[in-house]
Amino acid sequence: MSQIGKQIVDFKVQAFVNNGFQEVTKDATLGQWSIFFFYPADFTFVCPTELEDLAEKYSEFKATNCEIYSVSTDTHFVHKAWHDTSDTIKKIKYPMLADPTGVLSRGFDVMIEEVGLAERGTFIVNPEGEIVAYEVVAGNVGRNAEELLRRLKALQFVASHDGEVCPAKWKEGAETLKPSIDLVGKI
Repeated sequence: MSQIGKQIVDFKVQAFVNNGFQEVTKDATLGQWSIFFFYPADFTFVCPTELEDLAEKYSEFKATNCEIYSVSTDTHFVHKAWHDTSDTIKKIKYPMLADPTGVLSRGFDVMIEEVGLAERGTFIVNPEGEIVAYEVVAGNVGRNAEELLRRLKALQFVASHDGEVCPAKWKEGAETLKPSIDLVGKI
């Protein structure tokens, strides 16, 4: 069953952000674009490379009115310990959500029940709390923040430009398409 158009689950979790702990709720995510970036676990191998990639593009995501939430089933204490011991993780400025009960991992349908970890799932959520894009990748393959940012900008564009669509490899400022009978068979 597709996740597109699904409202995100109601939640209240702890996060490690800005060298402290804070509570994050579904309501706090509404009114802006959000990316929920699930990864299996702290102190692992592929995960820090992905989180660093996002950290390096974080200001660009913020400039588009989007917050990034990394999510694993670790506690907020483990997120802090990882931050304190890893130069890579020290670069992270976005909230690292703790999901030890699996409320988010199950709500986004990425929980691997037999091991209690999340799949590598990426979800773009609009300001109304609806999932508008997602992908789930095998645990041994990292994701690309640049492509995620491109996809976010395309989704934001079509959300604010009724009747227009973005073709493959569309980048901000590039030409879009306006579907009509005149385009059928011409592309």
